[in-house]
Amino acid sequence: MTWTANSCFVTLAILFLWRGEEVAEACSCSPAHPQEAFCHSDVVMRGKVVGVQEVDAGNDIYGNPIKRIKYDIKQIKMFKGPSDDIDAIYTAPTSAVCGVTLEKNGKEYLITGKLKDDGTMHITLCDFIEPWDELSETQKKSLTQRYEMGCGCKITRCTSIPCMVSSPAECLWTDWLIQKKVYGGQAKHFACIKRSDDSCAWYRGSAPPKKEFMDIEDP
Repeated sequence: MTWTANSCFVTLAILFLWRGEEVAEACSCSPAHPQEAFCHSDVVMRGKVVGVQEVDAGNDIYGNPIKRIKYDIKQIKMFKGPSDDIDAIYTAPTSAVCGVTLEKNGKEYLITGKLKDDGTMHITLCDFIEPWDELSETQKKSLTQRYEMGCGCKITRCTSIPCMVSSPAECLWTDWLIQKKVYGGQAKHFACIKRSDDSCAWYRGSAPPKKEFMDIEDP
């Protein structure tokens, strides 16, 4: 193999590895507590898929066509978002680039996502999307008031010891550390709520907490 051919091969190999790394990192995000997902999303809704199709979404910087999956949605309830119903959701075509697969079989989902400037809703694997029937009763009730009350708090995910709060307005999320699962007891049954002294603490209960509450149940 000549030096020119060898050099070309090395260049292509480096380019391949770089592109492979880019794809591998294209969908990289840390799990979010359901409350964080609620607070950081433009839209939080309950709905089900009634249709699906692949659509064109323009071209990339190289002139290649961009494909998107369009889910036609039957909105059941809007917890956070625009006043008009959401009737379509867009996502990337594969999970390698954060595309989300939703089933068209009558299954209802809790869906969080972002709104584009044109008003369309887009979702990725980094959003909190779960079958409605798999949510706990606490999670369902928290969508109407409790999560919103904690949007001024910070939830820090603990993956190792030591793990400490950096401010009073912070809650430690220890599901992975204690239960070795991402969505354990704190994700399913607790919300991080701001108290009357502006500190934050985990709260568990069937009724929405009073704004001046000071006592909590420990996770």
